[in-house]
Amino acid sequence: MHNRLWMMLVLILIVGFSSCKKKQDIAGFVKIDGSSTVFPISEAVSEEFRNQKDAKTQVTVGLSGTGGGFKKFCSGETDISDASRPIKPSEVELCQNNNIQYIELPIAYDGLSLVINPKNTWATSITVAELKKLWEPEAQDKIKKWNQVRPSWPDKEIHLFGAGVDSGTYDYFTEAIVGKEHSSRGDFTASEDDNVLVQGVSTDDYALGFFGLAYYEENKDKLKILALDDKNAANGNGPVAASVATVMDGTYQPLSRPLFIYVSIKSLERPEVRSYVDYYLSKASHLVGEVGYISLSDKAYDLTRQRVEKRISGSLFGGRGSQVGAKIEVLLEQSL
Repeated sequence: MHNRLWMMLVLILIVGFSSCKKKQDIAGFVKIDGSSTVFPISEAVSEEFRNQKDAKTQVTVGLSGTGGGFKKFCSGETDISDASRPIKPSEVELCQNNNIQYIELPIAYDGLSLVINPKNTWATSITVAELKKLWEPEAQDKIKKWNQVRPSWPDKEIHLFGAGVDSGTYDYFTEAIVGKEHSSRGDFTASEDDNVLVQGVSTDDYALGFFGLAYYEENKDKLKILALDDKNAANGNGPVAASVATVMDGTYQPLSRPLFIYVSIKSLERPEVRSYVDYYLSKASHLVGEVGYISLSDKAYDLTRQRVEKRISGSLFGGRGSQVGAKIEVLLEQSL
């Protein structure tokens, strides 16, 4: 009896030690930085991850814009980079110079909302051509008033607000509207913090701005949506306002886009990072909707998980940056 009790005690100690060791294995630190657009998704995932009973991993989520996040990521300062556009050639080169290999993981869809002040009674929609006329580099110091965009609009100064130049939102907007990434007039109020833009437009009767749809959804009581009319679109739907439904069904063009996280392959060797990424991909379809974004298809998430399992490095877009109208599910299938 004494020997049996002793053996049971030893067994309990072994099981307890193994359990503690298992928990310690996932303890660690995961560093994330990058896009203000993707921030709400990563923050929501991280909060749930931190609240797990067995999750001892500390997760920090920074907010320095897509470009700022890639600078840190490609210098080896972070494990994961949030991005609202695909990685650009200069960032690919920086990662290569620092021996940073990465896996690009699509995690959601988003639309860029065009917003005006609720006191604006004259504008209900704007065409892509009018937006280009307003935002292209040549517009600086020339297109200053609403009636210069459309003659029926008032002879009042137009005040522009948009994503900062380090933001993937800015890159995608300029590619889709101006026709060249990172090309626009410079005399607008720019910020990587979308809340600053919300505040600016909501307090200026003559403002027009753009930022991620989620921030409009959070501030509907302060803003008014401006529908976009892509006269060159094959669907011929006329003006379409950004919404979860129009982004999902593809009618809101050309300002619908995929969102990403980039994961360092070296960081994935650490169990806490792998555990976090697995959790992220398992929860993304549920959580992206909760914070105002549009989830990918179940098939797309499954294909994304396969990219992690197979350690498929590089970008679906060939490291060329923003590409308007890309079909994520098709690109994922082609990459495997």
